[in-house]
Amino acid sequence: MRHTATLLCSTISLVLMGLVAASAEAPKMKMTTPIPESIVTPDTIETRIGQLNFFDGYPDDATAEKVYDHLDFMRGVEAFLNAMPGASTEALRVGMASEGADNNQTVLIFEDLMDSHSLFLTGNTESIYNLMWLDTKAGPLVIETPPNILGMIDDHWFEYVGDVGNAGPDKGKGGKYLLLPPGYEGDVPEGYFVLRSATYGNLFFWRGFLENGSTATAVENTKKFAKVYPLAEADNPPPMTFKNVSGKVFNTIHANDFHFYEEVNDIVQYEPNEAYHPEVLGQLAAIGIVKGKPFEPDERMKRILTEAVAVGNATARTITFRTRMKDAYYYPDSAWFTGFVGGSYEFLLEPGVRNLDARILFHYYATGITPAMTWKRVGIGSQYAVATTDSEGKPFDGSKTYKVHLPPNIPAKDFWSIVAYDNETRSMLQTDQQFPSIGSNTEDIVVNDDTSVDVWFGPTAPEGHESNWVQTVPGKGWNIILRLYAPLEPWFDKTWRPGEIELVE
Repeated sequence: MRHTATLLCSTISLVLMGLVAASAEAPKMKMTTPIPESIVTPDTIETRIGQLNFFDGYPDDATAEKVYDHLDFMRGVEAFLNAMPGASTEALRVGMASEGADNNQTVLIFEDLMDSHSLFLTGNTESIYNLMWLDTKAGPLVIETPPNILGMIDDHWFEYVGDVGNAGPDKGKGGKYLLLPPGYEGDVPEGYFVLRSATYGNLFFWRGFLENGSTATAVENTKKFAKVYPLAEADNPPPMTFKNVSGKVFNTIHANDFHFYEEVNDIVQYEPNEAYHPEVLGQLAAIGIVKGKPFEPDERMKRILTEAVAVGNATARTITFRTRMKDAYYYPDSAWFTGFVGGSYEFLLEPGVRNLDARILFHYYATGITPAMTWKRVGIGSQYAVATTDSEGKPFDGSKTYKVHLPPNIPAKDFWSIVAYDNETRSMLQTDQQFPSIGSNTEDIVVNDDTSVDVWFGPTAPEGHESNWVQTVPGKGWNIILRLYAPLEPWFDKTWRPGEIELVE
């Protein structure tokens, strides 16, 4: 026993002596040259993940463990930020399927407008939304569109496929489109506007418009003209189903916990790898999301990813609500900013360079990708301005009262509106009001003699201003979007600007 202990101590001593000798300055050899200091790794480095130790550039066990934990964590965060568009589309797919829209023939239609029961990223209370999930795995689909709509198709990764309606090639008259699956090489018959998608699954949604305050015409047009059917069944199309989901309670927003990665895994398993960016799919593969393999992280990886999604969510939330992108703001020293920064539907700073924060802000806050969002179209389409803070730069408090002044001649040819949203869900704020909004179409709204309008926000209506009040909830944060439908030149040249939202003492 004594002999064994002596031998062990001798061995440890020899190892330590070797380490000390090795760590001493190496002798100069015949081929020794000066080594630039910039390429040398110090033996000890203090970092945000702790002390890192190296023996002549070789990491010790503790350092390797820290570095790999941090690497997996970083990739988990980046996967959240970069795969978020797909997770958002997948959540829409699942939410729509919960209401029966999972068969290419069912349209979910908000016949009585969307209210705050349904969880949708920044939906509005003025459009007649129509939603479908299209799947081309069985072959091409024919799409027939109603007249006078704004519609788009985005793929399963929330990338643009095509516009239909007023901004599409049918120019709002209604038309026949042919949606082709990934890699389709079959015959393409004439007589269709042809769309090619990189994914089998596609989000198809369009908006109809109120006429004299009524949804009737838009709803009738959808039920009369909207059709989707397989090209192979063009001679005998299956019947369509229309389901009114106004007032329905269902969720279409992606998860902000570990389930997020499971949502993304469902896309990776279903869609071809060629459909999305290799770099992002590489990030997903690095954390265990690989096509054809089960996503089964061990206890260590699940713990890391649970923290990573929390930090990813915090990052997206901060970029959205407290953005540092100066070009997001419409005016100097103003809270009003755009949710679509940079004017590129691909979120490009310049060709080949992605504006990452702009993409994160948009997809965390909103849905729907189309180049039509980048067009300056006086008297056509819509424009949006978001505010998450008051005139002092403080977040809105649902227990307090605020006021915003919209100066005379609000530049909207059709109409304007303001909708209040819940900071947590980025969906309509749930209050005692069915529609947490106000606008030029609001019955009994008070317009000042000079055509300006004052709007109030608070838990109770200020006396004398009940018609111009949007309710808020004590204990909840909120934000707003000002929408201008058919915006006019004073909006674009900034000769008209909304007032800041003022706290009322």
